Amino acid sequence: MSEEGFPENLNPETSEADALRVELADMRDRMLRALADAENTRRRAEREKQDATQYAVTKFARDMLQIADNFARALAACPPEVREAADPAVKAVLDGVEATERQLLAALERHGVKPIDTADGKFDPNFHQAIAEVPGGGKPGGSIVDVVQQGYTIGERLLRPAMVTVARRESGDAVDTKA
Repeated sequence: MSEEGFPENLNPETSEADALRVELADMRDRMLRALADAENTRRRAEREKQDATQYAVTKFARDMLQIADNFARALAACPPEVREAADPAVKAVLDGVEATERQLLAALERHGVKPIDTADGKFDPNFHQAIAEVPGGGKPGGSIVDVVQQGYTIGERLLRPAMVTVARRESGDAVDTKA
């Protein structure tokens, strides 16, 4: 052994260089992990900011949907034949209610609130709430017969399920297990 404590056949500079290479590799690995962690944190913060912006109006939108429902009920209370026979002043009021309802729904849509499409007639428990089973009138059992209250989504989330009536399954109806 040499006086510095290194074996005779091992050069002290080589061992020190190897140690520094190992330390450098370790530091490089730590740096890359720290950079990846910082990037992940930045992406997560961006996603949370985007979600907060998109879904911040959720509670307010639910309150506004109650107002939209009242407009729809007010308009439904006056059938078209009564409306045609109504006084011009009453027609003007009804036109104003319709315009206000359209404006409210357009404002909600600008903020990401969209009605749930029930046109296909398929009941989806993720978006619809069945409130009654009724005779299907030719529709297959379990399909949507009538929409009692419109449902809405905000972004990709359910804001309010559509309240629907579904066709009663007849004894001969096969249960559709494909979803």
